[in-house]
Amino acid sequence: MPVEGYLSGNGDAQEALVVVFLRGGADGLSLVVPLEDDEYYNARPRLAVTKSRAIRLDDFFGLNPLLRELDPLYREGALAIVHGAGSEDTSRSHFEAQDFMEHGGVVAGGWLGRFLRYRPEAKGGALSAISVGKEVPECLRGAPSATVLQSIQDFSFGAGSTALVGELERLYLAQEDTLSMAARDTLRALRRIETLRKTPYQPEHGMEYPADAFAQGLAQIARLIKARVGLEAASIDLDGWDSHFTQGSIIDPLMTRLAGGLAAFHRDLGKMMERVTVVAMTEFGRRVGENASFGTDHGRGSVMFVMGGGVKGGRVFGSWPGLKTDVLEGPGDLPVFNNYRNVLAPVLERYGAGDQMAMIFPEFTVEPLSLYSA
Repeated sequence: MPVEGYLSGNGDAQEALVVVFLRGGADGLSLVVPLEDDEYYNARPRLAVTKSRAIRLDDFFGLNPLLRELDPLYREGALAIVHGAGSEDTSRSHFEAQDFMEHGGVVAGGWLGRFLRYRPEAKGGALSAISVGKEVPECLRGAPSATVLQSIQDFSFGAGSTALVGELERLYLAQEDTLSMAARDTLRALRRIETLRKTPYQPEHGMEYPADAFAQGLAQIARLIKARVGLEAASIDLDGWDSHFTQGSIIDPLMTRLAGGLAAFHRDLGKMMERVTVVAMTEFGRRVGENASFGTDHGRGSVMFVMGGGVKGGRVFGSWPGLKTDVLEGPGDLPVFNNYRNVLAPVLERYGAGDQMAMIFPEFTVEPLSLYSA
């Protein structure tokens, strides 16, 4: 039964795109391992994930054992993996590569912001787009509305503000201009969130989220999706993947957090995941060969994960080029053979991008990956 007084946005549909950015350059060759490529073991005599430790995905690739909580999702077809993913930026600079990827090219604004602005029937309510963190990410620049929060507790005028909110509502009720409409949306959102705050969140299906900040951020997103506040897009970071030194000590806990958070989110939402999609991406991967400090340096191709949303998962996309020297790019990097925009395009089409792809990703000819075909 629909709840009266939905906020503007997608309301009853409860459809949302969640973008997870693994900042720092996540090593795709450690997350999803080319088990049958001998050059991988030759290049990483100390860092390679062995066949005996890896979780077999198919007859070639394996999942890092620290990502084991994602394996059931892969088996049931709810998780697709895209290897050799990245952009055409070759700077190997965190800042330049992140900007290029989040903007969708050398262009003003962010790709997710343009999607929310230009797609048909865009509504842009007060909580249509959120960033879990402390600032608006570049991918959401230009969105009709973007709210930054670390918890729904942040979305408030503070204690004892009931009278103030009432006065503001009366002030804006008599006006019909754009500012007044936006203000009313925000005030309705405040009242909805105030109702949520009165009841501790109880995840469904017996799920408990891990205690780390990433998982708790995903719990906030799940709560807003269920609350029908019109959430259409959310962004959340898991940073710290820059692993030049002692790589295992740096990325091992991050892999555990990534898998634990995504698995909890998927189980909590249950059937709703048919209308919710999570995309995890990183600005670039790491060099194929390990360095003298038990780490890996900035590279090119990495991996992307696409979870939920009707994706035809249970497979690793991309024809593997091999890791022989004549295949590698620059100082010894896995090439990018799946442009990230070709991974995002079918997801955005599913959420109503229509014929606006040229606006979302200008100066790029999109060739959507077949994420939703058999």
